[in-house]
Amino acid sequence: MTDGLVLIPTYNERENAELIIRKVFSLPQPFDVLIIDDGSPDGTAEVVRRLLPEFEGRLFLEERTGKLGLGTAYLHGFRWALARGYEYVFEMDADFSHNPEDLIRLYDACAHQGYDLAIGSRYIQGVNVVNWPMDRVLMSYFASAYVRFVTRMPIRDATAGFKCYAARVLRTILQDRVRFVGYAFQIEMKWLAYKYGFRLKEVPIIFTDRTRGASKMSKGIFKEAFFGVVQMKISSWFRRFPRVDAAAAASYPGAAVAAVGPKAP
Repeated sequence: MTDGLVLIPTYNERENAELIIRKVFSLPQPFDVLIIDDGSPDGTAEVVRRLLPEFEGRLFLEERTGKLGLGTAYLHGFRWALARGYEYVFEMDADFSHNPEDLIRLYDACAHQGYDLAIGSRYIQGVNVVNWPMDRVLMSYFASAYVRFVTRMPIRDATAGFKCYAARVLRTILQDRVRFVGYAFQIEMKWLAYKYGFRLKEVPIIFTDRTRGASKMSKGIFKEAFFGVVQMKISSWFRRFPRVDAAAAASYPGAAVAAVGPKAP
């Protein structure tokens, strides 16, 4: 067992499952992997099961019945990780849109630089997206700008789904009721971490659209996020967020949000 667990939710990722698992295990920094499969009809879970003996004690599979949503998959994985004592828990897509090699940089931000949440950011240094059509790029970019405008949360890639959490963040956030299970889930998790006073850092990455399998993204997902942000902001007016380790956060260089590399414009 390592101190870092990579959570990879899957639904119809048969073409990518073995490739992404082997890539993570080839990295110089050791990580464990938990695949959370939502009953993929294409046999994704079968592919993972065949690999379990080869990576015994490092690769794990949780199978759920039906497509229950990205947010619930991650929440399941968070609780699984905390119950087993992992110190750092990662979110990563199965389709190689997130480069597994960047796991090391996210881990370094939390494990060695003292941050509580490291975010793989497409927009902290310009727009670093490959193979997306322009309308998709604009939708994603302005969605993050909209989140910043409404919430005043100083994160340039508010919808990012490639992250490393220190376990203390998840232990705190999971005491709340996380409202959203779709695209807005990614925004809500950052929002709660920010409101509780955890130290956040955006690490620049290059996001590359999938080359195998079908995308699960839709305009309905963005619609959920649009209205979800307003709900989050309004609900925050009627509650208090006890600051977690506020003194340490205030004294840490660059708290609450920083970037690796040049300062974002």
